Amino acid sequence: MMKKEGRKIMEKETAIHLLVTSDLHGYIYPTNYRDKEEQNFGLAKIATIIKEKRKKGYVLLLDNGDLIQGSPLTYYHAKNRPDSENPMIQVMNDLQYDACVLGNHEFNYGRSYLQKAIDQSAFPWLSANILKQTTGEPAFGTPYLVKVLDGVKIAVLGITTHFIPNWEEPRNIEGLVFKDALQTAKLWVSDIRQKEKPDVMIVSYHGGFERDLQTGEPIEQLTGENQAYQMCQELEGVDILITGHQHRPLADKLNGITIIQPSHLGQFLGEVTMKVRQKANGNSPAIVSHSNLIKIDEKMEANQDVLALISDIEQETQKWLDQPIGTVIGDMTVSDPLKTRLQDNPFIEFINKVQMETAKVDISATALFNNDLPGFKQHVTMRDIVSNYIYPNTLTVIRISGQDIKDALEQSAKYFTVQNGTISVNPAFLYPKPQHYNYDMWEGIEYELKISNPVGQRVVKLNYHGSPLELDKEYDVVMNSYRAGGTGNFDMFKEKPIVKNIPIDMTELIANYILEHKTIIAACNHNWRVVL
Repeated sequence: MMKKEGRKIMEKETAIHLLVTSDLHGYIYPTNYRDKEEQNFGLAKIATIIKEKRKKGYVLLLDNGDLIQGSPLTYYHAKNRPDSENPMIQVMNDLQYDACVLGNHEFNYGRSYLQKAIDQSAFPWLSANILKQTTGEPAFGTPYLVKVLDGVKIAVLGITTHFIPNWEEPRNIEGLVFKDALQTAKLWVSDIRQKEKPDVMIVSYHGGFERDLQTGEPIEQLTGENQAYQMCQELEGVDILITGHQHRPLADKLNGITIIQPSHLGQFLGEVTMKVRQKANGNSPAIVSHSNLIKIDEKMEANQDVLALISDIEQETQKWLDQPIGTVIGDMTVSDPLKTRLQDNPFIEFINKVQMETAKVDISATALFNNDLPGFKQHVTMRDIVSNYIYPNTLTVIRISGQDIKDALEQSAKYFTVQNGTISVNPAFLYPKPQHYNYDMWEGIEYELKISNPVGQRVVKLNYHGSPLELDKEYDVVMNSYRAGGTGNFDMFKEKPIVKNIPIDMTELIANYILEHKTIIAACNHNWRVVL
């Protein structure tokens, strides 16, 4: 306690540590599930820090979403043990999380799976802008949380990017309305300020920054997917803004608002240190906050209690991953991601082949999702499949014109640029978030992209069955459900007639294909290439 000179007004200062995780994507153990080497990420290592912080003072622990999907562990649980306790929720309950915000990937395994996770949670799920279509009420949990620590009243509002209908399978979001995140935040912050009169106002937003924090220049198309920069400009009465979705490590201040974004997979723990000076006369307290990222490195040990808590299902998952599926004759590995995207190769051709045979069409498009995918070794296991096809996508067949195909190829060609006389990746596909998954490679057509040509004029060859593709003719094309909705700036696919939905995860389709054929041949027909 300290006394102000010449006055009787007393002040009390309270230090509170706001700890934040985001975009964990089902990673608890420090493993990438591709090999046995320990990695510098995962909630078990984050847990070590959380438990130490709790010993030293007041802690508010929040997760910002994309929690229950993304790892082989969560995939195995969703497909084989959905009625058992969710391992992510088990650990979060143990760590005494105060709240979690819904992320866009929470819906990937279906509504029933999500609802079970919510029902098992000892903490509330915050969701102000995802509403029931019938009643207009929040569909999951409560919009906000109020927590009092040492007399400090803290309000946390949960908001999710409203762009989810652009990505998600319609059946997984049926009956839901996704309100504009920014507009919803404005309404609720004002209401919470008036009703609850909190000392500290926090907005936890599963979305990211659409503009450069320093210059204000757009760093992506302003679609509304990410609105954090605009929130910092237009929201009044917000002290701290938690962000995510973009998988970026950010700790900064913008327009007086302290911001934090702790990357993904538990590579960082976000920390905001708040010092709140409460005045005895009831006037608004003074708040000083500072954001910081605690990086997980090789020195950080995983918490053994957390590892033990889910060891049974982790062992089951590891055993399942090592099940042999089939054999590859030839080379289907990916050693050079850029080279893989410049000319036809056996791995991409195989994925397209699975898509075409499953969908019974003769044109297909797919992507190499990131630069860490290894391709298939000689002996293929489930571990290989989930390591290469990392998203729970299903397949969709859409009917599009030849012009749409050409436009899509021009959009994919934007992935490349020319630097120092060589082809390289366009920085727009690397910052603020790597978007390797937004470059597609096609089978069933013959094409060539010339990158030294101006943008929009790079398709220099486009044939179908040996003859020029007819731009005014319609073709049935199979692709993953994510792309079929036009996501990734493929607007030419939006609202096109859906010929067929195949509601089976691609990982399962790939596994079934290999199990049926036992042996697969690593080959390609060199139907496409990218040239300078």
